Order: sequence, then C-alpha cells, then structure tokens
Amino acid sequence: MPPADTGASVTDRAAASPQSSPDSSPAAAPDPEAGKLRPGGPGYRRMSFALFAAGVATFALLYSTQALLPAISADLGVSPDQASWTVSAATFGLALGVIPLSAVSERFGRRTLMMWSLAVAALLAMLVPFAPSLGALIALRGLQGVALAGLPASAMAFLAEEVRAKALVAAIGLFVAGNSIGGMSGRIVTGWVAQAWGWRAALAAVGVLAVVCAVVFRLLVPKARHFVSRSVGPRALARTLGSHLADPLLRRLYAIGGLFMTVFGAVYTVIGYRLVSEPFNLPQGIVGSIFVVYLVGTVSSAAAGKLVARVGRRGALYLAVGTTSTGLLLTLSDSVGAVLAGLILITAGFFAGHAVASSSVSRTAKTARAQASALYQCAYYVGSSLGGALGAAAFHAVGWEGTVLLGLAALLGAASITLYATRKAVAERRLLHLEKAA
Repeated sequence: MPPADTGASVTDRAAASPQSSPDSSPAAAPDPEAGKLRPGGPGYRRMSFALFAAGVATFALLYSTQALLPAISADLGVSPDQASWTVSAATFGLALGVIPLSAVSERFGRRTLMMWSLAVAALLAMLVPFAPSLGALIALRGLQGVALAGLPASAMAFLAEEVRAKALVAAIGLFVAGNSIGGMSGRIVTGWVAQAWGWRAALAAVGVLAVVCAVVFRLLVPKARHFVSRSVGPRALARTLGSHLADPLLRRLYAIGGLFMTVFGAVYTVIGYRLVSEPFNLPQGIVGSIFVVYLVGTVSSAAAGKLVARVGRRGALYLAVGTTSTGLLLTLSDSVGAVLAGLILITAGFFAGHAVASSSVSRTAKTARAQASALYQCAYYVGSSLGGALGAAAFHAVGWEGTVLLGLAALLGAASITLYATRKAVAERRLLHLEKAA
C-alpha cells in the first residue's frame, strides 16, 4: 500500500530525499504495518463496534435455544438429550461450514463473507420460531449454524490483516467480548419472553436482535485495505490445512480450544434443567437472567492481552484452567449463591482461555490465516457440540455430577497439553543455553 500523502510539496520532498545530500543516511525501510488500524487511529473504533455487533449476533443466534431447553422439552415432550440437539445441530453446522467458507473468504473477501453470513443467519432466525416439530427445528438450526460459519471463518483473519500486531490480542478480545454479550443478552431475552409468551416468541425476539446487529455491522465495518484475493481450490485447500495440522503448536491450540468449549457447552446446555428442578425450582425468567454472568466473560476476554503480558500465554492458560475447574466444583452445591459463583468462575476462565488460544492461532500462522483460524473454530465448535450432547446425556443418566465430571476431564486434557508445551519450552531453552556455553 502506498504511503499516505503528508501534504509536502514536490520541492520539499526532493530536498529531503537521500539523493539531495551525499551525507544523508539511507532511507529507513517502510513499516509494513504503517497503514494498519491501531487503537486511537482512524477506523479502529468503527471496526471495533462492527465486530462487536457481529460477535453479539453470532452467539445470540448460535445458542438461542440453550436457555429454552426445559421449555422446549415440556412443550414438545422430549428428553434433555433430545432437546439438546437444537443447540448441537447449530454448532455442528458451524463446525462443518467454517473451513469451506474460509476458502470462500480468500476469494471474495472477509468483509463480504461476514456481511452475507449475518444476513442469511438473521433471515433463518425469523423462520426458526415457526418450526412445526423438533426435527424441523433441529434442521433449521443446522442451516443457521452453516450460515453463521462465515463469521468465525473470516473475523480473526480480517483482524490479523487489518490491525497492527501489537493490538491484535486486544482486538480479538473485543470480538470475543461481543460473543459473551450476545450469549448473555440472547439468554436473558429468551428467558423472560418465554416466561410471558412461550419459547417460540423468545426465538422471534432473538431474530429481531440479529437483524439489528446485521444492519449495524453493514453500516460500520471499514473496507479491507490489506486483503489480497486469491482462489483456493480443493487440492490447495487440502495442502494448506495439512500444513497447519503439521504444526505441533497449532495442533495444541486447536485441542485446547476444543476442550475449553467442551466444558462450556456442557455446562450451559444443562444448567437450565438443573435450576428449574429440585432443589431450586426457579422460573424460566430467573433462569435466563442467570446468564448475566456472561458480563464476566466480556471483562476477562478483553483483559486477556494484559494477562498474557504479565504471566505469558501458558501462564494465562493455567490460570484459565484453574479458574474454570474451581467454578465447576462450586456448582455441585445446592446453594443458588454457590452455583452462581461457580458460573462466574467458569465463564471468566473459559473466555480468558479462548481469547488467549484463538489469538495465538492468528499470531502463529504466517500464511493462510483464514484456514488456520477456521481449523481452530472447527475444533472449538465440535467441542461445543460434543459438550452439549455428552453433557446432556450425562445429566439425563446420573445428574449434574456427571456433567461436572465431564467438564473436569476436559480441563485435565487442556492442562496436560499446556504442561507438555511448558516442559518442551524449558527443554529447548536449556539446550540453547548449553549450546551458547559450549
């Protein structure tokens, strides 16, 4: 991209050029990030608000039925594990669509794909409330998940291309914060609307919210200045995916993202059933309001950059695992206060871990960032789908304790991967020190 015109005259520029004086020092190499967005710079705030709105719509739609599962079960006469597929179908659809749509974004642009994805997902959201049966509802939710896949397939690559490297973690943190706000607002709105008018009206309300977010995104998102279009055929896509999967660091990040999301999907798919039954017996509106704890995720994801600066990426992941595990154990209590405290810790730990892992993917991948991010999103949403389905099955079989045990097992896996990476890094530093000493 050519440098911006400063307004200097041709004569002034000639006088200042290296050729004008034999004693002049060589011109400095151009800064490759000079034209990229930075905090406080022009366009950064619009970009932040646009991606925030996209994040709100993504999670509000993706998990729109999650807080409504007890009402859906009661109305349609289905079990928790059957109703949970209204959530898992959407996340599976997203996981299936995210990689091919990332290739589409390489050809037509991240911005264009995000706009179309939001528009189609919002349109489907207006049809979902009219599903005549559980099967039809699950099918529409699966299509909605595929439509939404264009956002995570493009958003992180868009930020990596348009935002300066030092501001990337913070920018992705804001997008993830939008996810948390969307997850919270969607559940609160659906909880209270369902209590007054039923779960179908609640889904219609989320559809209206998605339409508003799609309009805001379209009006605010800045044009891409650093995107270079290229065609990605099936063979080239396979080679690209293979190269990313061959990178051990990326493989670890994908696994960590999937395991964290397994915990989160299990907890928030099942928690509604736990709170509307003994010993709590909370009404649907109150259960929906419990999801205000998503605000904690907004704070923890936005603060992930500062946390990494203090304790490093692996240190931040250890803290995220410990915080989430503590929260899971607290939810075993029969006290509403303890369960709420547990949900706060689970949410804070999950969003911090997700922000660190996802930003590490964008930073690690030097080429084909859209596909690198798409693989992360695929693992992430497969984790959500498995967490929701397995968590609901465990709850149906043995109760809340089974859901907690599943979450702790997933966190043990994430901690083990991080520990392996730590020991590997220590061994490499020790070897480098010995080589220097020799």
